Amino acid sequence: MNLARYACDPAASRGRLHEEAMSTFRSPFQRDRDRIIHSSAFRRLKHKTQVFVEHEGDYFRTRLTHSIEVAQVARTIAGSLGLNQELTEAVALAHDLGHPPFGHTGEDALQALMAPHGGFDHNAQAIRIVTALERHYAGFDGLNLTWETLEGIAKHNGPVLGPLPYGLEEYNRIHDLELRTHASAEAQVAALADDIAYNNHDLLDGLRAGLFTDPEVETLPIVGPAYAEVDAVWPGLDHKRRRHEALRRVFGVMVTDVIDTSRRLLAESGARDAQSVRDLRHSVVRFSTPVWQEIEAIRAFLFSRMYRAPSVMEERVRVTRVVEELFPFFMGNPGRMPAAWQEDVARAEGATALARVVADYVAGMTDRFALQEHARLIVGRG
Repeated sequence: MNLARYACDPAASRGRLHEEAMSTFRSPFQRDRDRIIHSSAFRRLKHKTQVFVEHEGDYFRTRLTHSIEVAQVARTIAGSLGLNQELTEAVALAHDLGHPPFGHTGEDALQALMAPHGGFDHNAQAIRIVTALERHYAGFDGLNLTWETLEGIAKHNGPVLGPLPYGLEEYNRIHDLELRTHASAEAQVAALADDIAYNNHDLLDGLRAGLFTDPEVETLPIVGPAYAEVDAVWPGLDHKRRRHEALRRVFGVMVTDVIDTSRRLLAESGARDAQSVRDLRHSVVRFSTPVWQEIEAIRAFLFSRMYRAPSVMEERVRVTRVVEELFPFFMGNPGRMPAAWQEDVARAEGATALARVVADYVAGMTDRFALQEHARLIVGRG
């Protein structure tokens, strides 16, 4: 693998909290990626959704399909920039592990419920999952990921400023992730790949759901020219193929812009190594200003026509109630949590400690399981 000087070199990794022998066949970052893929939390992403609840249709994205798409985009960008693709992929695959059921709606509900107990943050919860809640290995809790992967999960969206959220603060005391600096260029790529993936697949999911039409999205920047290009090359194409060809071009515009802009920024930065990237006072993986402004217009359209669509808002009310009723139920009846959680319950001293255990349990639920448990325990009073 020919890496640029500012890439993260696995041979120079800062290592793991719990020392392990090197793998014979895999680099440290490959090993991280594989552990993430084999984790329970990653498998549960199959039944966690972005915007729509899981049961609404097989064609809509889940957190799992989204994470795979993000990883694919991230590897492409990282490879073009001479960055470490394995580290980039590991961060991309792990970036949504901390999301609770029902997408951002579930997170908003948990944030409100946990406000008296230190709050809830999905990035911090992802760190909690990969450092404590995954309990499969004989020698340690969590996945014992490398410092670079943990750093990327914690701060791929930028430096973590202000009071540290619960989960991140506790871990950072024993394993300093240098949260006040920017992350590696690899982690920055994962963050931009997330933006690219969800903007594109939310357009497609919204079209499939009938929340808006092809003529309406053709009025948007980037999207409209993409449809026009398809019509010029393939006049009379059936609407499904026309839509697919247009949206793959939208993907291409965004990816190409990130690569071109970031290549220039990395060259101008004078970064000599991966640490130099962290020490800069700005990110080096970005969209150009004109393309970012066009993406903002697409995001504004999606916000009003999809994320705040009447049918979606109605569903938000319903699933918010599910989380709001499950949480106090388990606070009052911790013995009703599964046997695997009872040791944590027994160790919890005080309301805040118990609330953390309940939050970990509820946050780990899939959409389907949360709905089933709510029907069994709350509606049916089982």
